[in-house]
Amino acid sequence: MDIELLKNLVDYGVLGTLALMSFLTVWFYIERLLFFRQIDLKSYKEKEQLEIDLTNNITIISSFGSNAPYIGLLGTVFGIIITFYTMGQSGSMDIKTIMTSLALALKSTAMGLAVAIPAVMFYNHLSRKIEVLIAKWDMLRETR
Repeated sequence: MDIELLKNLVDYGVLGTLALMSFLTVWFYIERLLFFRQIDLKSYKEKEQLEIDLTNNITIISSFGSNAPYIGLLGTVFGIIITFYTMGQSGSMDIKTIMTSLALALKSTAMGLAVAIPAVMFYNHLSRKIEVLIAKWDMLRETR
């Protein structure tokens, strides 16, 4: 297999996956915020149904937040493997090329963190909103 093709597969595969995760994280976050804004707590008779509706899609955000760094790290490891393989095949690479290749390999880890940090923040924000909405539902039930 051509090493350039392998580099492109790693770059586009890992970075593409992380970009998709980032897009979906923002999408589900906005979707949940819009849902929370329009929810009618009085219409829920069962607390369990309210919890099911409130927590819909937040596990996806949590999963992306916890797994994005690992996907980024996987891309970095592949990038380093490709760099070492290229060094071994060519027999001689100048230090500038080696350092550039290793630096570029780290971009996957950086992208993974760039996806994970907001995803965890979004998840925590939504979790708190869910707690507040459930508490408000409980207060509505007590006043009846």
